[in-house]
Amino acid sequence: MADNKNITFDGIMHDLKAQKYAPVYYLMGEEPYYIDKIADYIAEHALKPEEKDFNLTVMFGSDVGASQIADAARRYPMMAERQVVIVKEAQNLRNTDLIAAYLAKPMASTVLVMCHKNGTIDRRKKLAAAVEKAGVLFESKKLKERDLPPFIEKYLKQRGASIDQKSQQIIADSIGADLNRLTGELEKLLLALPDDNRRVTPVVVEQQIGVSKDFNSFELRDAIVNRNIFKANQIINYFDSNPKAGSIYAFLPMLFNYFQNLMIAFYCPQRGSQEAVAQWLELRSPWAAKDYMTGMKNFSATKVLQIIYKIREIDAKSKGINNPNTAPGELMKELIFFIFH
Repeated sequence: MADNKNITFDGIMHDLKAQKYAPVYYLMGEEPYYIDKIADYIAEHALKPEEKDFNLTVMFGSDVGASQIADAARRYPMMAERQVVIVKEAQNLRNTDLIAAYLAKPMASTVLVMCHKNGTIDRRKKLAAAVEKAGVLFESKKLKERDLPPFIEKYLKQRGASIDQKSQQIIADSIGADLNRLTGELEKLLLALPDDNRRVTPVVVEQQIGVSKDFNSFELRDAIVNRNIFKANQIINYFDSNPKAGSIYAFLPMLFNYFQNLMIAFYCPQRGSQEAVAQWLELRSPWAAKDYMTGMKNFSATKVLQIIYKIREIDAKSKGINNPNTAPGELMKELIFFIFH
């Protein structure tokens, strides 16, 4: 088996597409997207269509016991090379030592897939060690904000489309890290692209997803970084007047993330180098450090620290803490005024 510590989604899918199946896949973690993708691919491709009636078994950890799963896994396939047993809601299973005992000598003709969402297996239990020895133990982690633009670019590229960096960021900031929702929106974009122009632009994003190409989190951050007070207030006023366009409070995580990284950038030993700052912040390219280089010129470290505290204060007020009735728009205007003054 492969080294489970270095197992990735792409690595698993590469093996599956090459028809290399492990006896067991334990898929766990906070991001359901990758868990579903792997389990669905195995269900769809490990068996021929005519084999599925007798050789594809789907069970739920909340409805069955570990002994039933072990018994199902020990069955021989019927008129097929293999059988597939998929266990959903595996986090609800008890007495998993019985499954660990099965994995000590798993059936070569069984592909056991266990889906454990919204958490991870207790690595101190026998099951974790048994899975690592017999097959694949995979943790599906939530993508960090900085990883969303490259995910978007790669997803579209694999489907024959391209996208500029501004559009990547607009989509990432407006949709967030829910990959099922994000890929759903990307599929809408793909359907809308003509065959002779498979490029996603801010105009396409505005038309298909409903995020304005002029008034969005990307433009707000750009206005703040470059101290464009008029543009920043334009964007805040637009969202205050058009609540259907999105919540003003959705800007808070984006602003906090930027200023938090900007604070870290001040500690870079070679902060005059864009390449060094990009590496210091673990950004995907030197280009991505451009806004931090500008930010260090336009804001002092002391001011950045004060802004971070102010964002936390506004976030608390947005949740009703020490704020009986101030409207969202007024809170954001208060924040923008503080940032620039």
